[in-house]
Amino acid sequence: MAAACLLACLGLGFRVRAVTAIVPAVALSLLGAGMIVGARGHRPRLHAGASAFLQMTLFTLLGVVLAYALAARAGPLWDEAFAAADHRLGLDWPTVFAAADKAPAALWLGGFAYHSLTLQMIVCIVVLSAAGQAHRLTVAVTAAILGGFATILISGVMPAMGNLFDPAAYHRLWPSIAWMERDMIAGLRDGSYRTLDLTQLMGIVSFPSYHATLPVILAWAQRDARGWRRVVAPLWAGVTIVATPVFGGHYGVDVLGGLAMAPPAIAAATLMVRGRRGTISGRRQVTRLGACDDVV
Repeated sequence: MAAACLLACLGLGFRVRAVTAIVPAVALSLLGAGMIVGARGHRPRLHAGASAFLQMTLFTLLGVVLAYALAARAGPLWDEAFAAADHRLGLDWPTVFAAADKAPAALWLGGFAYHSLTLQMIVCIVVLSAAGQAHRLTVAVTAAILGGFATILISGVMPAMGNLFDPAAYHRLWPSIAWMERDMIAGLRDGSYRTLDLTQLMGIVSFPSYHATLPVILAWAQRDARGWRRVVAPLWAGVTIVATPVFGGHYGVDVLGGLAMAPPAIAAATLMVRGRRGTISGRRQVTRLGACDDVV
């Protein structure tokens, strides 16, 4: 991802506000220190948790910048095609928005669920690391990164502004993420937006929706959790996915595309982690045999 990000940014003239790099630099340093302390202090749960947080933080930083760079290089927008696909699916968004505007309780629930995706990831990492499920956590983080990387790359090929609606036309609906980011995306495309604030990075991927991919992965990772978490995780994931078109400004096909990304991401991550564990086990076995030969 780092290599793809650097290549995509070449020649675009992006600049980073130096002062905004302090917060992520401190966060990465602390997480790196946590990894070292966990490894050297034989505290595997601390090591697993710090590693997962470090990887997801790096993924977020690199992924958002990569999405910006791809948006700056992107071709024609796909909004008409996505809107037409939604129409063929029978999705009448003005009617949906009008109905949502009349349901304040549902709006607050859906809004909280949609904007809690980072919190969902934090809870998943804490739960799995605290339970000593390092393998499951590694697969989940790997799947989250693979799925996110894929959605970003696809968005560069199939860019869109999003399923926009003017919140001023409603009483209770607040602006979607797509509505708030429309000027930034336009600036990325016309070259007027080139200064990056690393404390204010926003996801701009429309198709496929990562807000549909990640909740599925997190719910899958916690499927064996004890007590209420085993039920709450998939339910909260479902609420997040249903709320995504309204609060994220996504088309229905964005959500369907995001859902389709989760199973292959989990499958690929499982194979990658299994292969890595097999390689490490093989090296350890060779080391033991070598030690036996030396003794003989």
